[in-house]
Amino acid sequence: MPTIIQLLRHGTPEGGNKFRGHSIDDPLSEKGWQQMNNAIGEHNQWDMVISSPLQRCYAFAQSFADKHNIPLTIDDRLKEVGFGIWEGKSSQQILVQDPAAIKNFYHDPIKYRPKNAEELPLFQKRVSAALQDILTIHNNKRILVVAHAGVIRAAITSVTGSPESAMYRISIGNAALITIQDDGIRPATLILN
Repeated sequence: MPTIIQLLRHGTPEGGNKFRGHSIDDPLSEKGWQQMNNAIGEHNQWDMVISSPLQRCYAFAQSFADKHNIPLTIDDRLKEVGFGIWEGKSSQQILVQDPAAIKNFYHDPIKYRPKNAEELPLFQKRVSAALQDILTIHNNKRILVVAHAGVIRAAITSVTGSPESAMYRISIGNAALITIQDDGIRPATLILN
């Protein structure tokens, strides 16, 4: 039986769209709860839930694990990437201060990091290590990982062998569900349904 990891991005948090790394810990909005419930439905197909410690992920993960009586683990390595001085700001607020900042960031997120932001290679390294541990420790299991857009981007680039600079060319919607499979024959594979 292959190991299946399904990465679920949190739903819309309270406070709307803004850069939230790991220093902003807004809870899920009512809409966010609904998005996540709709994404996975009422059935349980997982052996375990692993979550980011941030409440926009953890609250749902805990509720789901309790409802289905399955184990829940928190992994600090699944926290969102730190956005430095952009934390808590909307794109519009950043554009007022620097009209080219957002475009530069999306085109070259390594060179144009926000001041005091977590370095992408370090972020990629911590997420890749978490992903590898999940695949090794939970071999032949089905794991639901509740995390953030950046974490899912880093997992995808890790599995596909893409450079960190390509990370923001992947759009991960609220409550998106991404599947990674490791069948023990091929390297871990991204499954698109």
